Amino acid sequence: MSAPGQVTALPEDQWHKREQQHHARVDALLADHLYRRRNGIAHPVEDFLFTYYSHKPAHLRRWHPGAGVALLGDAARDRLGERWYAQVRVPGPDGRPVRGAALDVDAFLAKRGSTVKFVASLLRAVQDRPAHLGCFGLHEWAMVYRLPPEQVRHSAVPLRLGAEGTDQVVEAHRIRCSHYDAFRFFTPEARPRNRLRPTRDSQVALDQPGCLHATMDLYKWAYKLAPAVPGELVVDCFELARDVRELDMRASPYDLSGYGYTPVRIETAEGKAEYVAAQRAFAERGSELRARLLDVCAALRAG
Repeated sequence: MSAPGQVTALPEDQWHKREQQHHARVDALLADHLYRRRNGIAHPVEDFLFTYYSHKPAHLRRWHPGAGVALLGDAARDRLGERWYAQVRVPGPDGRPVRGAALDVDAFLAKRGSTVKFVASLLRAVQDRPAHLGCFGLHEWAMVYRLPPEQVRHSAVPLRLGAEGTDQVVEAHRIRCSHYDAFRFFTPEARPRNRLRPTRDSQVALDQPGCLHATMDLYKWAYKLAPAVPGELVVDCFELARDVRELDMRASPYDLSGYGYTPVRIETAEGKAEYVAAQRAFAERGSELRARLLDVCAALRAG
């Protein structure tokens, strides 16, 4: 990323290479999902990344250089027809002014400034907090607690311990879910068992870096700030969200062995230790990506 207020010129051969690498990376990540979508095959783990999150595969594939970068060359003129791009004059490779296409930061902030402000405040608050690692993924268990079988979200997948065994796990633990978008799916009987009462208004005050959902949401904040966020960073956040989602469901009450997933048995001491170790590693990865997203927010405000 360029320094605040500066625009870096990117020659056509360089940004074409980055764009092609981005396309190849995304195509590999999405191949299985697109195959399943064409053939009407549901997947209880990976579909979440395309249903709960609203970013379409085609949008993920679209590469952007991010704020503070001007694309040079004839092909860059095509970007001028896209929203948020404008023509700029920047020093070329030989120092002489050349025309390029870059994010119009003023126009972007005029429409999206409140989003940038909220995302920055949330990311900064989470980044400054210690990670709480004792939730053990019980939010997924609380989402099926005492539900009739026909109301279970992934009703085509059996519960690993059965309905009664699942309820017993919930009743044997103190639940401490801090993330509103997980808590709002708790069953009515499970909600009073949560030590916290997260709301949308309390999200900045309660979200914390050990939370799997807060970590997955880095992907949401990355694409909501597109095209100000470099395409590579959006995909880094997508990859982290995909990996976290896998742990989220492996630690859930569902039996996903038919999909090739080994359960993390959080009802046992060994399973809890396995979960916490993975949770800690994801928190570390999330911290690095969160810092990069905060750099984007800072560059936008200084632009």
